[in-house]
Formats: sequence, structure tokens, C-alpha cells
Amino acid sequence: MTLAAPVRYSNHRPLWPALWKGAKFTCPNCGEGKLFRKYLKVSDACPKCGEELHHHRADDAPPYFTIVIVGHIIVPLLMAVELAFWPPLWVHAAIWLPLTVILSLVFLPVAKGATVGLQWAFRMHGFDGNAEESTR
Repeated sequence: MTLAAPVRYSNHRPLWPALWKGAKFTCPNCGEGKLFRKYLKVSDACPKCGEELHHHRADDAPPYFTIVIVGHIIVPLLMAVELAFWPPLWVHAAIWLPLTVILSLVFLPVAKGATVGLQWAFRMHGFDGNAEESTR
């Protein structure tokens, strides 16, 4: 009795390179074309390789990841400053509110690019060329 070989895709898509390419705002397929055409607007297709990107569904994942990342940066820093210097509340507001907004604006497109790369690597939401795209 022989065991059947596991089914593999003929064109394997590795996860970590796709996440890295997306986080660098490049196409998860070729790594050269621009992923975004505006701040958070994903291009319909890669200008270099032609990979269709319009069917991604990032939705709420990038803001969630951004909140987690920024929170893990801001809260320890805030606590360290509070315990070391005991500054008044207006100093906390002057430091942490702008820093939180700036870090959120920096990390949001990175998280969205990585999410699109993740969906591309896992062939989610129409990134599988063999599956039919569902219609609403």
C-alpha cells in the first residue's frame, strides 16, 4: 500500500517574503511594482508584473495591528517617563498624543501592505487564479 503525495501548488507562494514585500509597499508577487497608488489605496494591478491586487480585503486587520503595535510602544514609554520624572498631565498630553498619532500614521500603511501580502501568499479573496471570484 502506498501513500499519496501531499497536494502542492505548482507555484508556491512563501509567506515571509510576501509579508516583507507588502510591508515595503511593493507588489507581493514581484517585489518591484508599487503596492499603493495613494496613502492607503491599493493599486488595481502591479505596474511591473500585472498581478491583480484589486480584490484584497484588508478591512479591519491593519488598524487592529497598528493599535497593537503602537500601544506596545507608547504604553511602556509613558510608564517609564511617569515613574522616572512624574511630569504634570499637560506634559503627558503634549508628548504622547502627537507621538501616538504620528506612529499610527506611519505603521498603518505598513500593516496594510503586510496584510495584502499575507492574503496574496495564502491565496485569499481572489488571489488564487484558479478559483472563481465570489460575487455579492
